Amino acid sequence: MSKISPQDARLTFRALEPVHGMIYFTPHGPEVYRELGITDPRMMYFASRSAAFGPVPAEVTIGAFFNFNPAAVRAVLPAAWEIAAPGAILRARLEAADRSLRQAWGDDVVGAQVREAADLVRRAAERACERLHGRPLFAAHAALPWPDEPHLVLWHAQSLLREFRGDGHVALLLTEGLSGIEALITHAATGEIAPEVLRMSRSWSEQEWAAGVHALRERGWLARDEIALTLHGTARRQAIENRTDDLAVYPYEAIGAAGCERLRSLAAPLAIRVIEGDLGFPPALSERYRQALRAGAR
Repeated sequence: MSKISPQDARLTFRALEPVHGMIYFTPHGPEVYRELGITDPRMMYFASRSAAFGPVPAEVTIGAFFNFNPAAVRAVLPAAWEIAAPGAILRARLEAADRSLRQAWGDDVVGAQVREAADLVRRAAERACERLHGRPLFAAHAALPWPDEPHLVLWHAQSLLREFRGDGHVALLLTEGLSGIEALITHAATGEIAPEVLRMSRSWSEQEWAAGVHALRERGWLARDEIALTLHGTARRQAIENRTDDLAVYPYEAIGAAGCERLRSLAAPLAIRVIEGDLGFPPALSERYRQALRAGAR
């Protein structure tokens, strides 16, 4: 196995992030979930992403997803499992990924570029599966069967790497003593995403958000008159990000620095076609993805 840098691992992950991320925005998601009888957008999200656990109570999803308002989860789980079994929801999710990638890539969905990228990212994801401990959401998805078609292998592998990285990140946020809403507020304070977007997408009230802001100001993380990190908050947030990168290196050692570079070169044009494939990405997110791809190309 070849050692690589945390930066290499981060850039390689970001290069393929749109390929996984589209599943939360693609119009093909609501299509397939409605076929099962699931019509509520929140239920679609929580049920499809947590279905790998099986028909769990809301509390399992609350613990694993971390930064969502628990009330939003309880509003749709476990009710979703009375509408459709988790296995059916997982099959629908994979169908949504299939339709979306075929729309974005057309005939190239079976091409050599997709096949080679799928082989490389699968090798990384399979190595990640050697470290299940302490990563519950990743472990649940790691137990799912691999798809047969290369474009779906690529999507599933990147989904595994996303949850592997995400579980490590959550562990570090907890180590810093941050609650879910406080973690969101520190993210908003970096300026990457508007505070209102994060608050509303995770279903927190204005009063709950204000209480989280107050708590972070009391701890010296936030400026007194705006949602911006102090020097202390910047240092702590950066430390979390750096350590997240460190914990995410292990899978990519399976393909080494040369493999990561090759994967990024294969992934960039595929990711751009996903971004531009009319799959529902918000404009701000599309631009963030493009910036990450440009950074990886340097």
